[in-house]
Amino acid sequence: MSIERIGVVGGGLMGSGIAEVNARAGLSVVVVEVTEDAATAAHGRIESSLQRAVDRGKLSETDRDAALDAINVTTDLNALADRQLVVEAASEKESVKLDLFTRIGQILQDPDAILASNTSSIPIVKLGAASGRADRVMGVHFFNPAPVMKLVELIPSLTTSDKTLDRMRGYVSETLGKQPIDATDRAGFIVNSLLVPYLLSAIRMYEAGYASAKDIDNGMVLGCGHPMGPLALSDLIGLDTIKAIGESMYEEFKEPLYSPPPLLDRMVDAGLLGKKSGQGFYPYP
Repeated sequence: MSIERIGVVGGGLMGSGIAEVNARAGLSVVVVEVTEDAATAAHGRIESSLQRAVDRGKLSETDRDAALDAINVTTDLNALADRQLVVEAASEKESVKLDLFTRIGQILQDPDAILASNTSSIPIVKLGAASGRADRVMGVHFFNPAPVMKLVELIPSLTTSDKTLDRMRGYVSETLGKQPIDATDRAGFIVNSLLVPYLLSAIRMYEAGYASAKDIDNGMVLGCGHPMGPLALSDLIGLDTIKAIGESMYEEFKEPLYSPPPLLDRMVDAGLLGKKSGQGFYPYP
């Protein structure tokens, strides 16, 4: 059964990107935000991203208009009732996600509807238990920026059915044209289990005064061929997100390399979250 109607909960950087990807693939998209101001911001974020694609010659004006017409941004969670797939992309807080999965599990009308989370680290099996439909719950982890990045991690839990996983593989590869990889339900999954310790190590190096942020980043870009240095990448991802992932991974494995360094804690407490706040390791006017 193909997926034609999708809901996205959360219209921030990741949620708006996921909504855009699905609208450009021809799906009907409902985005749910918590306030009218947040809903307006989410719609503007999607519209600006689509216009950038037009300006770069990646998208026609006709396809831009069709994608915008396919997206409805609302504050009403009940608008998800008829969706065949709902992707939760709310803040990386376990209590928030558990509450959303409980409520959405009761709202969905289609008995085969899938409820997925774009979480980077929270156990999928907990979200499944909260939803009341554990066999139709799994992780679907997009990467930022979602319209550009080709990879999607699929994370079934111990209770996810084979049918749900197969539907999601087809949705990612055939409908969205992206490359799915399967990960086990453990904090960090595949990519972040490798990436986050590297980013935290770079933050510790900067914190200890080994080198400037620019020199650390240039070392990895020019010396190792990385497209972006670890501190610039941390700013792009969001320092609060990296902190949350590190804490979740440390909680599960108790490995010191997963523990966020004090500087990261202080920056998040100060609201210096990276690109989305205008200041992280670098300024973003």
